[in-house]
Amino acid sequence: MISPVSNRPVRLLGIDDLAACQRLAIGRNWGPEDRKWRFLFSVGDVYGVDGSGGELAGTVVSTPYGKDVAAISMVLVAERHERQGLGGRMMRHAMDNAGTASLCLTATDYGRPLYERLGFRTVGLCTTYTGEAGSLAGRGVSVPVEDADMPAIHALDAEVFGADRSLMLNGLPAFCESFRVVRDGSGIKGFGGVWRNGDQAVIGPVIALDAETAIALIEEVVPPDGLTRLDIDHRHPELVDWAEAHGLRPAFTTTVMEYGEPISGDPSRLYLPVAQALG
Repeated sequence: MISPVSNRPVRLLGIDDLAACQRLAIGRNWGPEDRKWRFLFSVGDVYGVDGSGGELAGTVVSTPYGKDVAAISMVLVAERHERQGLGGRMMRHAMDNAGTASLCLTATDYGRPLYERLGFRTVGLCTTYTGEAGSLAGRGVSVPVEDADMPAIHALDAEVFGADRSLMLNGLPAFCESFRVVRDGSGIKGFGGVWRNGDQAVIGPVIALDAETAIALIEEVVPPDGLTRLDIDHRHPELVDWAEAHGLRPAFTTTVMEYGEPISGDPSRLYLPVAQALG
């Protein structure tokens, strides 16, 4: 039997499609994630395939960082349209239209086989830690980001991530609940933020020259109460130790994947992503 969406095109969505994206996400137990969706619409290309009755059959987001890297995320297919090739078709559309030398994504166990078939390769693992860290004294080494810090933030981020993420970085001061920087005599040693995703405070990004600076930033942006989330790359066991010492526990593990040219960044200084959807 021919799928009712097999001939429907993949189209570029707009902010007017936000509610339909959220209904699709809720239907797959992802939650509405209003703040994240709005940010993705502002910095990326949100694609979708229309289902029946004004609903979406599927979505995928491509967030380009110049001509170097695009982050792929929010690959969602409505349950009634599963196993009809829709996920692969949307992925190929996003890949063909990214216009970048490399692609990156973070895969669940469910999605990883599809990405492997499309040519993505595993480059790492990431475990999400959640819990209530409690009130932390902080070390008093960071200060709120000022406009004058942004050129140095852009330079450090490009060096560490391996791509120009200017549009996304320029949106972080408004997106983050707290966005802070550690300065030294020669420039900045790191920057970090926290943003709200429903009832969770998501710590990220955190980019720093060393683990001590990264942990200091984390301690100074963690809210005093409520659930906290850290997406910790397995290359940073010092962050795992910190999370467990402060009462956070592993929730799930995902696979970090790349496609195309190897990304020429320095993951040793990328301590926490903005979000798994953005790198």
